[in-house]
Amino acid sequence: MKAKRVFLLTSISLLFAAIPIQAHHRLELIYDQTKPIVLKGTVSKIDWSNPHVRLYLDGAEGPQMSWKLEMGSPNSLLRTGWKIDTFRRGDHVIVNAFPARDGSSLGYATKVTRTTE
Repeated sequence: MKAKRVFLLTSISLLFAAIPIQAHHRLELIYDQTKPIVLKGTVSKIDWSNPHVRLYLDGAEGPQMSWKLEMGSPNSLLRTGWKIDTFRRGDHVIVNAFPARDGSSLGYATKVTRTTE
């Protein structure tokens, strides 16, 4: 009976050890979710690396012409139907995003739509 208990506790411990730890920033600390913005521009680069996919946008309207937009993790985007080539350099897009609280040209993209510009 004791061996079964030790086996069970060891198995449960290994299961929890396999779950990734979420040492992550909270969106509301960096981005202002009360002031959503809409950006129109051209994709200059898309970086599919962890922990977040980054979309670089040029030619956006407004005082800041270039934006660096953070998105979900590569795995989360792939699970929701994105592919590595969903958006490419030169694509014209409309991006709904939350701007950075510090006023920089950093944002968190919530929706990206291709336009026919």
